[in-house]
Amino acid sequence: MADGLQSILRDVVFGMKDAVLGSTIIFTVDKEIAAKQEKRRKEYEESQKNSRRPPIKMKKEEEPRILQRVLQCCALNGGVFWLSIIVFNSMLIPLLHTLTHLLLGDSSSQNIVWSWMKPALSYTFSALWVIPVFLLSKIVSSFWFQDIADAAYKKSKGRPRLPSLSRLVADIMISILIQTLFLMQSLLVSLVPLSGVGQFLRLLHLCILNSLYAFEYTWFNQGWEVHKRLSFIESNWPYFVGFGLPLALITSLPSSFFVSGCLFSILFPLFIISGNEAHIPKNTCPYPVHIFSVVSTLANRIMKRSVVATSKQK
Repeated sequence: MADGLQSILRDVVFGMKDAVLGSTIIFTVDKEIAAKQEKRRKEYEESQKNSRRPPIKMKKEEEPRILQRVLQCCALNGGVFWLSIIVFNSMLIPLLHTLTHLLLGDSSSQNIVWSWMKPALSYTFSALWVIPVFLLSKIVSSFWFQDIADAAYKKSKGRPRLPSLSRLVADIMISILIQTLFLMQSLLVSLVPLSGVGQFLRLLHLCILNSLYAFEYTWFNQGWEVHKRLSFIESNWPYFVGFGLPLALITSLPSSFFVSGCLFSILFPLFIISGNEAHIPKNTCPYPVHIFSVVSTLANRIMKRSVVATSKQK
């Protein structure tokens, strides 16, 4: 029992270390990609010189752009979206409050006007700016996340092994469904009426979910199917709890859902790179936790019913 607990704690620490240290290569990964491209170019040119066939121009590869994409995520989510929220709450709202005070004085009229004016401004700002920009940033960031993951994977592991188009679509759909159901599961376990237990279980779920988000890019490029990805996490859950813990803790600090989303989009590219460079322990945990069993069963049933309903319509 003691050895098992020690093994679990060790894997948690290893996961945290890989999550933090793996992201440090962000400043060197583009140089490594550029060096490999230059090496391939020279080898190709040398082979063309020694060949008797007419020289064929080598197809130009895309320039390294991992750091660029990371900075774009920071600029969009931090420099535009998060900064606009700070400006509105810390500058515009106090300024308007001061103006109403100057115009109406310290009176009951001023209090009444401000009592409906502040919520109206907040709701209008959220409806016309916060929610649309938040959704837009999520969509744009998802494309940038994919670019970062693909570039990092090619740098360390070569070309991805992607399945057929039909399997690709099915994999993406079932994966999104499982992640959504798992997020709902995390909300349900947080309602456990025991002091601290609900919060701990929710944090545990978020750690694993963050790890799934980060590693899924690499596993998908390796051709792993959904059930294999989930089973691997369940068998090595201490490592993945540790890996997702830093991101879960940081994003849980803000009270605002939107600010938390900004932090996630800013930091998540680093965890994608960390997941690509991680060294997962080869020995599985002696106490596997089948934390995805319920959501996997529900997702499979939903998908089967959707397929049956679609076939009947045809």
